[in-house]
Amino acid sequence: MDHILIQELEVSYRVGVPDLERATPQRLLLNLDIRTDLASAAASDDLRQTIDYFVLTRRLLAFGKGRSWRLIEKLAVEIAEWVLTEFQAAAVEVEVRKFIVPETRYVAVRVARSRTGE
Repeated sequence: MDHILIQELEVSYRVGVPDLERATPQRLLLNLDIRTDLASAAASDDLRQTIDYFVLTRRLLAFGKGRSWRLIEKLAVEIAEWVLTEFQAAAVEVEVRKFIVPETRYVAVRVARSRTGE
């Protein structure tokens, strides 16, 4: 499988266990490793034969509009399942980085999902 990588996409979503933390959107970074077969796109040089990462990133920027999550674990799984469904990826790994613990650079959750359930 080939890979499309999206690194450190900055989004603002409402995430946090306490209501106060979810009251305003906070900065998160998303990293995605999307697995798909790029052979047709490479041979044809046709955007329709691949996953349009520009469209995907624009939709991720709006993904949190009007929504909130208590846990970044749930957010990461929802993004992974969305990428599999909406973009027909074979598999995806999603990392969500959150900047809430001042003594750390960040905390993160990484999940992997595939169309075959593996």
